[in-house]
Amino acid sequence: MPLRTVDPEIYNVIRKETERQKTKLNLIASENYASLAVLQAQGSVMTNKYAEGYSGKRYYGGCEFVDVAEDLAIERAKKVFGAEHVNVQPHSGSQANMAVYFAMLKHGDTIMSMDLSHGGHLSHGSHVNFSGKLFNIVPYGVDRETKALDYDALMEISRKNKPKLIVAGASAYPREIDFKRFREIADAAGAYLLTDIAHIAGLVAAGIHSDPVPYADFVTSTTHKTLRGPRGGMIMCRSEYAKEIDKNVFPGIQGGPLMHVIAAKAVAFKEAMSPDFKDYQKQIVANAKKMADELSGFGYDLVSGGTDNHLMLIDLSPLDITGKEGEAKLGEAGIILNKNTIPFETKSPFITSGIRIGTPAVTTRGMKEKEMVQIAQAIDETIMNMDDSGKLKEINSRMVELCRQFPIPYE
Repeated sequence: MPLRTVDPEIYNVIRKETERQKTKLNLIASENYASLAVLQAQGSVMTNKYAEGYSGKRYYGGCEFVDVAEDLAIERAKKVFGAEHVNVQPHSGSQANMAVYFAMLKHGDTIMSMDLSHGGHLSHGSHVNFSGKLFNIVPYGVDRETKALDYDALMEISRKNKPKLIVAGASAYPREIDFKRFREIADAAGAYLLTDIAHIAGLVAAGIHSDPVPYADFVTSTTHKTLRGPRGGMIMCRSEYAKEIDKNVFPGIQGGPLMHVIAAKAVAFKEAMSPDFKDYQKQIVANAKKMADELSGFGYDLVSGGTDNHLMLIDLSPLDITGKEGEAKLGEAGIILNKNTIPFETKSPFITSGIRIGTPAVTTRGMKEKEMVQIAQAIDETIMNMDDSGKLKEINSRMVELCRQFPIPYE
């Protein structure tokens, strides 16, 4: 029997969430809209199959077809990114990072990684995360003046602390990362280099962002965000590390892989090979740059002065507005984004001084520079009229109409 009959409560929740996605403007940098093909693969009968182990070496019978799906996902990912070895089983980006740490480090070893408030990720060493609890974390951050990475300063930190592993990557850093320079920094310390490209994987796949694969020992990523696949993780590495990585994913930190998600990953990797995908990634960056220019023109303080990728950070503290307040009021106006800490943050992570804006989802809807001008104006109008409920409703109506003109892929 269909979901509507079996569980009308959940059916209605999904229906309402679908409507929300259709009618709200999504500027969350880590979100996107998967294609209908990805959704169909993820919602398929592959979810019924246990397949502990790896292709050709499973602990269950009946894996002949899920083996094909996983093989396709691996071979396509290798082709897209030029990697020697790929593991597509991690359930998330955090678990991909965990597998690398457990494969190459011992508890208490030193990891050098970007501080969370400067743009890093929880799994890069936050004290509330497993990474910060199990390893000795030496954080690095951005320059106080430029709000960009100072690679000479990073070299000094590396030489002084001699980390076993260096993490290059971020969840809220608007500038292009120089992976070649990170390789030099890692070599100077005798460290492994892990590049976490969860946010920029689509840009890397399309050649829009510099490629970490030639320089990194390990590359981890999610498969959603700019890559526009299902929620999940992956690990790429040099062939010499393949055995250690694979055994630390399974049986190290996971049991049965999610074969329906792996099938959907294979679909996403195939989509990433198309010429349209490269055009899409170019438009993501063009939209972000246009948005940043417009917001700068309105007088907003953009961290580092702009963006090279798909996201930007706005420091709202000059306006005496918190990130929490900005997120809430923009949400009332139909503009969905998230509060975010900024470098040298003075407020708690639950309040924050900034907001993060990203363009992957609106670009998937087909919006271009013209629409970025409209959205930037709506953001400014909202922030300048936060206490005017009538104005917020009027902006929300405009955003609903804009969304109607650019439907999500599966409408």
